[in-house]
Amino acid sequence: MTVPAGPRGLSRRLALATCAAPFLAPRGALAQEVWPTQPVRLVLPYAPGGPTDVIARMIADALSQRLPQRVVVENRTGAGGNIGASVVAKSRPDGATLLFSNTGHAVNKSLYARLDYDPAADLTPVTVLAESPMVMLVPPGSPDRSVADFVARLRAADGRMTYASTGTGGALQLVTLLFLKAAGVRMEEIPYRGAAPAVQDLLAGRVDLLYDAGFTAFPLATSGQARALAVSAAQRSPVMPDLPTVAEAGFPAATFSVWQAILAPAGTPAPILARIQAEVAAALAEGPLRSRLVEMGAERLLANTPEEARRYVDSEITRWASVLREAGIQPQ
Repeated sequence: MTVPAGPRGLSRRLALATCAAPFLAPRGALAQEVWPTQPVRLVLPYAPGGPTDVIARMIADALSQRLPQRVVVENRTGAGGNIGASVVAKSRPDGATLLFSNTGHAVNKSLYARLDYDPAADLTPVTVLAESPMVMLVPPGSPDRSVADFVARLRAADGRMTYASTGTGGALQLVTLLFLKAAGVRMEEIPYRGAAPAVQDLLAGRVDLLYDAGFTAFPLATSGQARALAVSAAQRSPVMPDLPTVAEAGFPAATFSVWQAILAPAGTPAPILARIQAEVAAALAEGPLRSRLVEMGAERLLANTPEEARRYVDSEITRWASVLREAGIQPQ
């Protein structure tokens, strides 16, 4: 189930979910039968202040207004998100402890050799909330005016051109690896400690390519500080509707979005999973939250069912295992 993020994009399915939520799981009945009596912990395995943290707190506030108990965000950082994920995986499957994670959850199964939990078996996806695109940026002085131009120059350079990343397993690296695999070309990776210095080096022409989040990349492109060649999402962005997708540029296998999801410990009762998903869908149907998510770069709102979320996350785990293996990145 997908919900376009534009002001008129409320889908019929999401509208039905919004209307049906009170009837699918009456608050009093669910609270008495299976709903936890204590505040719900929404564990975030990343540091406070980042985009995922901001979105998690927005969702927690919205759910606190809809559920019998408050939903409290708890940051449990470390090991690329694995510490927080492990805490949730080992928690009681009663709905009182949930995980708010992103694309990194699907990557970690192939990136870390000694996990004390199984991201696929020990955590159950509740819903994938939203997808945020990345934008393919080159320096303002680049001779490339299209993805085709860029790929032609890459092939001639034979691995001597560079791209910026924030290190192994980060979104900047992942989306670039996906593109390089689809195009059948090589580049040298230049890792940075954070996206900000990577952006500065791209603007100065010290690296040849940077994929950046839409909400920061679009202003750079529209102001002329960088040149956007394509958007990584499956659809064109309403922010820059003239910018082609990577699929339109000839590389559909390079389609990529950063996603955010809520997961629960394996074995959590189905009525609890259904209730959380229904309330998330109802919250995303409301104008204020939708608008704020769009401002954060979430151009595609999903709020899919637990069954759909399971298929989505499992396919992502499989996809990134293949990408990392072909890139020669071994589990550490």
